[in-house]
Amino acid sequence: MSIVTVNLAKAKTITKDRLRLERKPLLDAQDVAFQRAQEASADTSAIAAEKQRLRDITKSVDDCTKLAQLSALHCAKP
Repeated sequence: MSIVTVNLAKAKTITKDRLRLERKPLLDAQDVAFQRAQEASADTSAIAAEKQRLRDITKSVDDCTKLAQLSALHCAKP
């Protein structure tokens, strides 16, 4: 009988890399929205908050203690 173990530190690194790939197009879209809002002299606070949420998404990986928690992390808003 073989026992499979998961290296949580490695799983966290893989999850951070996945989230970075996921958030790249989302951040690019927010950059465009921000620029358009600035050109229209519109409020940019919601866009800035979303960009910050996307930047901080990888920090949430450090708080995970189980593989299921890592799998549940995604950049898209629920």
